[in-house]
Amino acid sequence: MSKKNLIVIGNGMVGHHFLEKLVDTPAVTDFNITVFGEEKLLAYDRVHLSEYFSGSTHSDLAMGTAEWYAEHQIDLHLDEGVTDIDRERQVVKTPRGEYPYDELVLATGSYPFVPPIKGNDNPHCLVYRTLEDLDDIRASAKGVKTGVVVGGGLLGLEAANALKSLGLEAHVVEFAPRLMPVQLDRDGGALLKHKIEEIGVQVHTEKATTEIVDGDSARLRMNFSDESHLETDLIVFSAGIRPQDTLARSCGLDIGERGGIIINDQCTTSDPHIHAIGECALWSEKIFGLVAPGYTMARTMASVLNGDQEAAFTGADMSTKLKLLGVDVGSIGDAHGQTPGAKSIRFNDEQAGHYRRMVISEDGKKLLGAILVGDNGPYDTLLQYALNEIDLPESPETLILPESEGGAPALGPDALPETASICSCHNVTKGDICGAIDAGCADLGAVKSETKASTGCGGCAALLKTVVDSELEKRGVEVSKDICEHFPYSRQELFHLVKVSGIRTFQTLIRDHGKGHGCDICKPAVASILATCWNEHVLATDHVPLQDTNDTFMANMQKNGTYSIVPRVPGGEITPDKLIVLGQVAKEYNLYTKITGGQRIDLFGATLSELPEIWEKLIAAGFETGHAYGKALRTVKSCVGSTWCRYGVQDSVGMAIHLEDRYKGLRAPHKIKFAVSGCTRECAEAQSKDIGVIATENGWNLYVCGNGGMRPRHGDLFATDLSDEELVSTIDRVLMFYVRTADRLQRTSVWMENLEGGLDYLKQVVLEDSLGIGAELEEHMESLVGTYQCEWKTAVEDPEKRKRFREFVNAPEKKDPVQQWTMERDQKRPVLESEVEPA
Repeated sequence: MSKKNLIVIGNGMVGHHFLEKLVDTPAVTDFNITVFGEEKLLAYDRVHLSEYFSGSTHSDLAMGTAEWYAEHQIDLHLDEGVTDIDRERQVVKTPRGEYPYDELVLATGSYPFVPPIKGNDNPHCLVYRTLEDLDDIRASAKGVKTGVVVGGGLLGLEAANALKSLGLEAHVVEFAPRLMPVQLDRDGGALLKHKIEEIGVQVHTEKATTEIVDGDSARLRMNFSDESHLETDLIVFSAGIRPQDTLARSCGLDIGERGGIIINDQCTTSDPHIHAIGECALWSEKIFGLVAPGYTMARTMASVLNGDQEAAFTGADMSTKLKLLGVDVGSIGDAHGQTPGAKSIRFNDEQAGHYRRMVISEDGKKLLGAILVGDNGPYDTLLQYALNEIDLPESPETLILPESEGGAPALGPDALPETASICSCHNVTKGDICGAIDAGCADLGAVKSETKASTGCGGCAALLKTVVDSELEKRGVEVSKDICEHFPYSRQELFHLVKVSGIRTFQTLIRDHGKGHGCDICKPAVASILATCWNEHVLATDHVPLQDTNDTFMANMQKNGTYSIVPRVPGGEITPDKLIVLGQVAKEYNLYTKITGGQRIDLFGATLSELPEIWEKLIAAGFETGHAYGKALRTVKSCVGSTWCRYGVQDSVGMAIHLEDRYKGLRAPHKIKFAVSGCTRECAEAQSKDIGVIATENGWNLYVCGNGGMRPRHGDLFATDLSDEELVSTIDRVLMFYVRTADRLQRTSVWMENLEGGLDYLKQVVLEDSLGIGAELEEHMESLVGTYQCEWKTAVEDPEKRKRFREFVNAPEKKDPVQQWTMERDQKRPVLESEVEPA
């Protein structure tokens, strides 16, 4: 049976999600799939579009890769727009040819609405929709002072934030009497306006622009119908969207009165072989301008093509939870109380800047909608009451009152049914989360990876963590957070005990706060905590019994029982003299030599007794231990930066060396890697590191909590355009908060994913000092920097410590006669088991 031809027009978020779901179904084998996209770039995340101005690139926002499309045999045509659909012949036409289809899916999205204002065609009148649009905005903003956004809705406020991030004096012009008129009422809009103006964005409501002309003190002048005016250097139109239905109109499909391709519950148009999903589609006379409904349509469409007779799109929840210009905004269900008989309960704390409104049914039993401005704390609870039609408590007002005024606690996860929607973007229910845990997911990060929950807009992060923690505890996975049977404490609690009580030995800690003699779990963890707090030598008498093999001998044991030598090469910069020393040592001791991905040189094959001798020579040449054996800072990778590279805008090598010298020796729950790139070309691959630094013309952008390894993860953009001093103090805080609060052997990426509030919470702690511990974190780091010692230098200078490296106490020979070697590519290596001839 020959395959059918499936064509998808549109490679945006919804189109890509449809393909992701389709390839997971048996139906994918029935089709030859072809995708057309007008843009030159692969599908990217438009929800986080504003992050492009904060240093994120297309690769950061990309939702897939060309390799993914090739792997699934999807024929991808970027920068090739479809010009016509011939329904009779069932072909689509592009400037490059004709392509036949059996089934056609339109995922053409929407386009920005530009009001018909005289002068709107000025080159500095722009829209906010694509990465190319953002490039135009950035170019227009160079060297000027003022920018205006026309439109005070969700996208308008995002655009205003973008202008502000570009250093412009930002204004918002809105035709309606309040901001976000679709989501907020008068009081909520007034509070949002007040909060936004407090941070420097001017808001002009009830303004109708009549024309745009040349300005006197700026490029442009906007004249309003009330005869007032506003001068600006650029204008961004974000006054709503219109469905991109041009192709559908031209081929005669049924179109709504105000636009949009009419679809039924199966997302099928008036032509049984043509379907539409996302913002181009009109269902029940509604256009859905959020990504979650588009994803639901995409899933429905994949099921329909898979032959699911019951698959149907039945509408979508349009609730939103956002942080706009730093202000919490939430809108749930019937926020305006349009349901017959609906009643409202309001809480307005002008002092604290919190506004909350509940819309309840006439009988007071059900929550129909809600509005939140200034504090989204009750959002998750209110959303679950609304979505799952849970009966309200006897005094429903307690749901929006602060706890200090008799407010009810958050709705517990046990009160939610299995069908409760936790993540609307990816349609993840409580039942899906339970299923993932039952299948083996044992922490929040694993559940996210398996279900994709909280990887869309991220609004469900707090609720997801609550549900995951509750379900894990029910299954006995995380009933106890004790580090082991010997201590009734988590690693974080042990850290607190050690630091606050001034405890300096494991014996004191287990005597006062534990039981027994300790184990292989708690001993290395406590060793790390003691090192982080007091920076004493790992081979001090009290600390030696706590170390694992690698730390005990300050070298990584290899498969044949020999050890590796890894000197520190800060930033990857090394002099010819030091290179010669490494070569001489390697030659003298016949060591296998390799340059690592972290830009330093590993020497393999040293025996235990050779380690002090080798390190003595290296230390005399100016080398230090590279801590390759410890859970500590390993490397700070760098490119050549502005010193040599024609693209470099900052001295990345100098900064890398400075950072490596500062944080060398820092003991942590897991190994830590840095990188510093001298420009956004990213040659040092900084975004795949725990701490990534990328140079900008104005300073440094900081990325945190990335990693390679089994679960590669891009770091998250944390702060932008930092000065040298700001960069260091911010990294101080991030690292010290990590070593204080992470679990044992927890990488920074998993640590942040498991923080309640994730990246936003970490920003609050570090950048806003929400816990009031910023100075304390910096002081602790400074004390560690001031007490640094090269562990190998201390060891080779101490005769007692050197005794630990004797292999044969009663024999002078240094070589182990059992070890077998062979030569490969002019270097020695251990003989493999398969190469050993049987006796």
